Amino acid sequence: MFESAIILFLAFILDLLLGDPRYRFHPIRLIGRCISFFTHILRRAGLDGRWGGVVLVMMVVFIFLTAFLASGLVLHRINILLSLGFDLFVCYSCLALKDLFYHMDRVNHALKGDNLAEARKAISMVVGREVRFLDEKGISRAAIETMAENFVDGFLSPIFWYLSGGILGYIFGLSPVMTAVVFMLTFKVASTLDSMVGYKDSEFLEFGWAGAKLDDIMNFIPARLSLIFLFAGAWFCRLEASDGIRVALRDRLKHDSPNAAHAESFVAGALGVRLGGPTVYPDGHKDKPWLGKGGPDPLPQHIRRTAALLTRSAWVAVGCIIFVLVLLA
Repeated sequence: MFESAIILFLAFILDLLLGDPRYRFHPIRLIGRCISFFTHILRRAGLDGRWGGVVLVMMVVFIFLTAFLASGLVLHRINILLSLGFDLFVCYSCLALKDLFYHMDRVNHALKGDNLAEARKAISMVVGREVRFLDEKGISRAAIETMAENFVDGFLSPIFWYLSGGILGYIFGLSPVMTAVVFMLTFKVASTLDSMVGYKDSEFLEFGWAGAKLDDIMNFIPARLSLIFLFAGAWFCRLEASDGIRVALRDRLKHDSPNAAHAESFVAGALGVRLGGPTVYPDGHKDKPWLGKGGPDPLPQHIRRTAALLTRSAWVAVGCIIFVLVLLA
């Protein structure tokens, strides 16, 4: 378990320092290509309903877990350090916190320079909504909502499943590091499936059901645990941590997604702003409920405060998980 703790810590530091490097054979990009390939094949074969989506999930999960386990075992036979290095590489590739902050820094910089066109362009890289008509407040709201939601999906859920896999590996006498990364990788497959085919539109409503449900299930516990870590992060940032909890307990289930509003509603309360509300997407208008109703609209300075809140919350989360792993060593 001590090796699991070291690998997670190093992966976290690498992500904070280097971000997510863009290259052709990035594991998450390979997952995306695999999903696109099998989606095309299954839908051409007429398997474009729920069962086709179930088959897609099973195929992609099987392929990537088999590839990871086979690669890890081969490298372990060659040299254990190579195997641990491979585990570190995959773990690091599954975290995506630094890149999120990088994109939001671009948004914040453009807004501070009164360059709405550049701010819209920057925010369009990370959101699915229609950005052409967003003003300064709308762009700030979109940025903060995206950061809060991705704190769970892009960071907390992967490390939660890493911990879960490590504990199960320890209990059943398996390699804690390998099982930890297997669980983490499984989550990333589910998350990528949800982002690519889990849309609730006519094209993917049935076919994307399995991927979306798997993502909902795997985010369920981390979304709720996020309130604990965000409370600690808000306390360290001297934000209104108690207001964050109050608003989260009131508004966390207002979105259609069972998980999306937990972190968003806490951030709204901690910052004293409102998030959500009517949103325009490329396929139409959606009347999303307000989170933190009664507060003012966020401004560019709230983007930076959100980044600080999430950074400190991330350190708390990683510290707690490493403590548990070391305790079990």
